[in-house]
Amino acid sequence: MCAYLTVLCVTLKARWNLLRQQPEAGYSTETVLVTALLVVLALAVIAVLVAKVTAKSKSIEL
Repeated sequence: MCAYLTVLCVTLKARWNLLRQQPEAGYSTETVLVTALLVVLALAVIAVLVAKVTAKSKSIEL
């Protein structure tokens, strides 16, 4: 059990050090927020388009 914990600690330290050496490896908070904002805007545009198409289709008399 002690050997397992030692290996686990060494592995975690190695990965932690690797991540600290590459600070640009992950997404920044700003990038995530901008992406989320673009997704929300796209969903809003789709909702408006669906509402307009639905309203137009209901106004057609057969």
